[in-house]
Amino acid sequence: MNLTTILMPRERAYPPRVSAFTEPYWKALSDGRLITTFCTRCSKPTFVPKPVCPHCWSDDMRWADLCTTGTLYSWTRVYSAPSAFVEEAPFTLGIVDLDVGLRLACRLHGAEHQDVAPGMPVRMAALSYLDGPMLAAVPR
Repeated sequence: MNLTTILMPRERAYPPRVSAFTEPYWKALSDGRLITTFCTRCSKPTFVPKPVCPHCWSDDMRWADLCTTGTLYSWTRVYSAPSAFVEEAPFTLGIVDLDVGLRLACRLHGAEHQDVAPGMPVRMAALSYLDGPMLAAVPR
């Protein structure tokens, strides 16, 4: 499923460390896709991607697309940010329950000036910074 791509006119404040294992995730996110690892033994997805299943301990994992819709579980608005993020404040962070049953934390983009509440429907998006992507959720 394709993600909405939102252009960001700056570099990421705190770029991730990309490893040989996580490179497929970051490449897919750059291409507007949300992927993660699924266990071939118990069929459960993991997020963040993992080389070993935390449910059954199998190391037989495969990459597959994730759904891009979910519900906001919780959120907070950051007004006083750590020094790396001070230029981006205020910003909103959310915990999202994806429709596939995974819970993840990410930036809640585009929600800075609107009412935000648990249960709000969201869709996942790729924030396209000058130096690479970051995952975010946006209100539906």
